[in-house]
Amino acid sequence: MSGGGAAAPGALVDTHGRAHRDLRISLTDHCNLRCTYCMPAEGVAWLPREELLDPGELMRIVRIGLRLGLTEVRLTGGEPLLRPDIVEIVARIAALQTPTGEHPEVSMTTNGLYLSRLAEPLVDAGLTRVNVSLDTLRPDRFLALTRRDRLADVLAGIEAAAAAGLRPIKVNTLLMRGVNDDEAVDLVRWAVAAGHELRFIEHMPLDAGHTWRRAEMVTGEEILGALGAAFALTPVPARGAAPAERWYVDGGPATVGVIASVTRPFCGACDRLRLTADGQLRNCLFAREESDLRTPLRAGASDDDLAGIFVDCLRRKLPGHGINEPGFLQPQRPMSAIGG
Repeated sequence: MSGGGAAAPGALVDTHGRAHRDLRISLTDHCNLRCTYCMPAEGVAWLPREELLDPGELMRIVRIGLRLGLTEVRLTGGEPLLRPDIVEIVARIAALQTPTGEHPEVSMTTNGLYLSRLAEPLVDAGLTRVNVSLDTLRPDRFLALTRRDRLADVLAGIEAAAAAGLRPIKVNTLLMRGVNDDEAVDLVRWAVAAGHELRFIEHMPLDAGHTWRRAEMVTGEEILGALGAAFALTPVPARGAAPAERWYVDGGPATVGVIASVTRPFCGACDRLRLTADGQLRNCLFAREESDLRTPLRAGASDDDLAGIFVDCLRRKLPGHGINEPGFLQPQRPMSAIGG
């Protein structure tokens, strides 16, 4: 695939005028938790090892993306800290440069289980920010939700990340009706006291079993209603392309965020592309099609050819994710295989 010749810096603008600067890279589809809203307890069909991109292939794709206008790389999974070469990957991405000589911002979304031993090496390698997923502060509930008794490890990982300088830590929480929605206020109080930024995320139709039901989702309005009964919330201005709407808690400086992807979509400001662990480029989290980078890369495609795939992929990006449209269909891959 030729892609029509070399693409210039700043070429990652779609047909709706959105400039793309953020590449989310899934490093693996493996995870050491089995969250009930994401993965089944058993029988997950993992990607074969030979299909995963190796560090050299990842660097080439990121280098091309930086040339086209990307400025941030977020590493996701599955669970990215399961990659034995994770520190090397962070260091090599952090050492790359944009055409103007700047280094990309390297961030990560993780479940935090291995942060207690890896936070400091990751910071030394160039990691600048981290998001940690945490849906409950109750050990019994954590076990029921994740099918693993590892809450203490997550909390220790968050403390280690803060000690290593990855502040403010963003904590991502998915509230589920009748499961953990009674913890919203307690989670905010814990986060404010610890100096972290809690971000509540609406449950999206990205589960492996395709069992998502809108009626079971705790909406952004419901979350704000619960928080507003316990705290004084003041909107934080200048959201930009960030997915979270943020509020100062009791006058600040602490903030809380809500990512209402379903009920208050922010597609009009989206600046993200996604790369799966097996080298497929996605222009939307909910896309039903992907653009293959791995096959041409391994077949000897030139940098210009690969840049053309980036540009062609963006040309097909829709104005929105379509969750609220009558004909919406979930993507074939679940979140664990796409990367958050």
